[in-house]
Amino acid sequence: MRQLSPSPQDSLVFEDISYSYNGSKQNALHNITLSFQAGQRVALIGRNGSGKSTLMLLANGTLQPDKGSIFFNGTRVRYDKKSLRFLRENVGIVFQNPEDQLFSASVMQDISLGPLNLGLSEEEARQRVNEVVAFCQLEHLVERPTHALSGGEKTRVALAGILAMKPRFLFADEITNSLDPWMRNQILSILNNWVTQGNTVVLSIHDWKLAEAWGEKVIWLDTGEILKSGSASEVFTNAELPDIPPFN
Repeated sequence: MRQLSPSPQDSLVFEDISYSYNGSKQNALHNITLSFQAGQRVALIGRNGSGKSTLMLLANGTLQPDKGSIFFNGTRVRYDKKSLRFLRENVGIVFQNPEDQLFSASVMQDISLGPLNLGLSEEEARQRVNEVVAFCQLEHLVERPTHALSGGEKTRVALAGILAMKPRFLFADEITNSLDPWMRNQILSILNNWVTQGNTVVLSIHDWKLAEAWGEKVIWLDTGEILKSGSASEVFTNAELPDIPPFN
């Protein structure tokens, strides 16, 4: 397998990564080598069980690879408490179910959790919250109880809570799948704006038409391996790809 040479230009690099869950004889990911550059819209596609969520959890150190290394800005990721805290400041994950990320009574309190956990002062955290509330257009929801939000509103608040930590790399795990078209467009607009600020968004998507339209780069996972990676035109028009139906 071709090995990537980590460098500061390769901001987030997976080098020959394999991972299997306890009790499983099959790798959830097998010999994954890829890199994410700054300021990219990346569509991550594949069937359920293809390894998309595992890749995201490895990206921010929630999981540790069985084999291989991950590099952030050319430095090998370490798994001590201090190193993981730094990694998670820079690599954020928004989960498919926003209920997994909403813990506080109000929207304002929930968005504040991330900045406060980073050790920011209350004043600094408040400034971060105000910035991301405006960025995500949540001004009308800040005093609302989180349990009273609609599904789409909960997704937007969960996203805002991660953006308040200003991650350079944002991994979003199928967060648009269950949204109506209007709310999906709202979320995609926020993600697009985040990319224009020089950050990278990796969006796990079941709808390959959306992946083709949205992703500047597409990574196609299948049974824990990279089936294809490249531009949308390279991934979706290559004759070597199997003829399979859309994912959704």
